[in-house]
Amino acid sequence: MRWRGRRQSSNVEDRRGQGGFRAGFPGGGGLRIPMGGGRGGGGIGIVGILILLGLMLFLGIDPSVLLQGSGEGPAPQTQAPRTAEDDDLKQFVSVVLADTEDVWNKIFSDNGRSYRDPTLVLYSGRVSSACGLGMAAMGPFYCPGDQKVYLDLSFFRELKQRFGAPGDFAQAYVVAHEVGHHVQKQLGIADQVAAAQRGASKSQSNALQVRMELQADCFAGIWANRADRMSDILQPGDIDEALQAASAIGDDRLQRQSQGYVVPDSFTHGSSAMRVRWFKRGYESGRFSDCDTFQAKQL
Repeated sequence: MRWRGRRQSSNVEDRRGQGGFRAGFPGGGGLRIPMGGGRGGGGIGIVGILILLGLMLFLGIDPSVLLQGSGEGPAPQTQAPRTAEDDDLKQFVSVVLADTEDVWNKIFSDNGRSYRDPTLVLYSGRVSSACGLGMAAMGPFYCPGDQKVYLDLSFFRELKQRFGAPGDFAQAYVVAHEVGHHVQKQLGIADQVAAAQRGASKSQSNALQVRMELQADCFAGIWANRADRMSDILQPGDIDEALQAASAIGDDRLQRQSQGYVVPDSFTHGSSAMRVRWFKRGYESGRFSDCDTFQAKQL
């Protein structure tokens, strides 16, 4: 991806080296949550905390992070070591975010609407958001409560090393997908889905969430199409990198890796084939109307 020397977004909030805690789990949409966290905005209670502690021990995360800080206040800050690689990644995601701003402002303007840019929060380890506690193990997520995207840069290394999806455009796809959830929030789609999920069964709620995530993949494809037309960002192999990333984090592949079998009713993001299909649809057409996953008969 051609990104060096280009405009960086000013809507990046760097909280790396800081910690915070608020009871609850991220709401809205996330790229992947392989440990199966919930999506509410309320408190998790003592039973939820015990479950969370068990999950953290299983994942090798220090449970003491839950004991640092209380209520809504920030936890004591510890400065994580900065690396040149991370600082380079910060510049990269700032350029990608700027590209999403250009693309979605243009699309919204062309359709007689105003687009409000999201903020991208960089953090390390854990972070407090309007949707609750976010941890690196949950992966990147979008919080509709504060309309911010949360990203621990270590996820990019995990994407490469654990999921076998290297390349800068695989990383750009991650950012574009989360911004896709912000687009859904701006259009009222996120609120409609949340309302429908409140009265739905678990399997019905999961099915709605899958359509939500696949639409965000499609929106990421639209971004790739429009950004390349506007700024000539793509290089040979870039789209293949995005498709490889989309395939690597499909629910079926993650479930097969973690438990050895697949449970489609528990999907929250869609299978590898679905994610690839919808990103390609957005990229190949560049048309907003082609991303209506909620009316699609086949995902």
